[in-house]
Amino acid sequence: MDRNRFAEIAARFSKLRLLVVGDLMLDEFIWGKVSRISPEAPVPVVDVTSESYYPGGAANVARNLREFTSHVAVLGAAGQDQAGARLLSLLEDSGIDTAGVMQHEKYSTIVKTRIIARHQQVVRVDRDRRTPAGGPHLERAIRFLGRTAAEVDGIVVSDYDKGFVTQPLADEILAAARHHGKILAVDPHPHTSLAWKGATAIKPNRSEALHAAGLPPSDPVEPADRDQALLEAGNRLLERWQPKNLVITLGEQGMMLFRAGEPCYHVPSWARDVFDVSGAGDTAIALFTLGLCAGADAREAAELANLASGIVVGKLGTATVNAAELEAAMG
Repeated sequence: MDRNRFAEIAARFSKLRLLVVGDLMLDEFIWGKVSRISPEAPVPVVDVTSESYYPGGAANVARNLREFTSHVAVLGAAGQDQAGARLLSLLEDSGIDTAGVMQHEKYSTIVKTRIIARHQQVVRVDRDRRTPAGGPHLERAIRFLGRTAAEVDGIVVSDYDKGFVTQPLADEILAAARHHGKILAVDPHPHTSLAWKGATAIKPNRSEALHAAGLPPSDPVEPADRDQALLEAGNRLLERWQPKNLVITLGEQGMMLFRAGEPCYHVPSWARDVFDVSGAGDTAIALFTLGLCAGADAREAAELANLASGIVVGKLGTATVNAAELEAAMG
């Protein structure tokens, strides 16, 4: 994609309206330095210098979209706890519509804590009790979806298998997108059996794609378009899920686009430096969806998503990218 085409597509971003559905999380980063090993166990002692917090999971998808348009809403659950209050505050301060965030005293906000020392992740601590499936939150989610689907240009589902996205909700999302003619992009979790047949786009990573396709784990092959396991997974998932677009992210190899009846399209990685892969998949699904909603074809949207992912992995923390960075990276 050249700069003129990018400018044409990017000019439409600010008018787009997006809804993100999925598992909302709070990403906590504890920054420090290591100067000694603990006398209690062979582990490093991290002297904490600062802490920072970011919206994570589906909330990070919304945060990525918010860099390009002011019309972003989220549909998910959070607890009535300190982490939930912090998460909602971060989202609201970013200008993201939180009317679809359901809080309940029985929920616990999902928190992922990463301890970083000298630009290296030392350990990650997860606090992620599952959201109870069904019940009042499902009914409220369906009502919110019914009010919102007609007003947005696209819907992004970010499923981290924490309980918010169930098959009944998935069916309602599919039906709403189909009824209103909306773009629907899904970032699925490999350990769920949710059906997303007919979605505009589905985006697993390579290992998730192999697992979902019933294939054993295997190492990537160079070049990617000769990776037989990858190609087999792509073809199986096209047949099973029947999306218009299947995008498989490949880490340092970029991503592969599969469409029924067409040759697969490999987009090599743009990344120059990799400091932190946290949230790179969120960036990819956000930019692919945004591109499609702005009139890009599938190949152009994949190129945008790949470029954006290559930028964020060069940043520390759960990072985002903006239009100016995308344009500058085109050279």
